[in-house]
Amino acid sequence: MIKIDKLEKNLKIKFNDKSLLTKSLTHKSANQKYNNERLEFLGDRVIGLVISKKLIDLYPTETEGILDKRFAMLVNRKVCCDVAWSIKLQDYIITGNQKKKITKKDEKILSDGCEALIGALYIDQGFERTKDFIIKIWKKDIDKSSITVLDSKTKLQEYSLKYFKKLPLYNLIGSEGPRHSPTYKISVSIIGSKKFVGIGKSKQQAEQDGATKLLKNKNIY
Repeated sequence: MIKIDKLEKNLKIKFNDKSLLTKSLTHKSANQKYNNERLEFLGDRVIGLVISKKLIDLYPTETEGILDKRFAMLVNRKVCCDVAWSIKLQDYIITGNQKKKITKKDEKILSDGCEALIGALYIDQGFERTKDFIIKIWKKDIDKSSITVLDSKTKLQEYSLKYFKKLPLYNLIGSEGPRHSPTYKISVSIIGSKKFVGIGKSKQQAEQDGATKLLKNKNIY
């Protein structure tokens, strides 16, 4: 039996309906009918809404494509698992195997439990309280999102798709140097631009170099 009072103390939350909290921590292996799957479904949507709004507020000038990448970095299974671990949810999740010790390798169980907890909190205490809780426990990851830097190829691709509905065009011009360590030259262009030649020790490096030159020429940041 989980220690509800201890968990509430750790979370700094008092549930009005204790059974909701218990249900959010009950894995389907413990009970096929009374488990956290529906709460997980709800919590996933609530987290998505809160994180989306936070990113819009933090980065008012960024494009939808960049926001989407930041969002994906904040709501994936690994991050949800890490968040669950940070609030010690592993000590309270109920599984069918009572002797099982949940570890960080149990990403799905932890991630699902975290989402279910959010779903339960939303039902129990409403959106504002839940929003504050999500922002608090996601703070470390939200702060890290500020240093995310998109590579030049990705940035150029997003720009070209947004304005021209076509991908940038890359063409291998050739390579120089010894076979074991060649230097590649690759041209890159988008609609309305001239070709820019990228140089690198790999084709990927040369493409990145060419994309960077084109972005600088177009003042795309």
